[in-house]
Amino acid sequence: MRNYELIFIVHPDLEESAYQEVCDRVKKWIGDLGGTVTKENNWGTRRLAYPIRKQREGQYMLFDMQFDPAKVAELERNMQIVEPIMRYMTVKLDD
Repeated sequence: MRNYELIFIVHPDLEESAYQEVCDRVKKWIGDLGGTVTKENNWGTRRLAYPIRKQREGQYMLFDMQFDPAKVAELERNMQIVEPIMRYMTVKLDD
């Protein structure tokens, strides 16, 4: 297991309950693939550096997680199919 950071941007017009549902779905995928979320940090709504899908703002969420490197591609594939997630990035942290 390696340490990773996963940050993703969710559509800004999503209600709080729907936003939490998206975050819970991502956490469930991490757990189902054998990983664990060690820390989560909700950054709230922030202005984007450039428009994404004609949106100027997005809701940011950061997860610190321990995850198997072989399953990162599957997690990212799952994140592509969730409509409210506008962008995501997985970064391996130094050991």
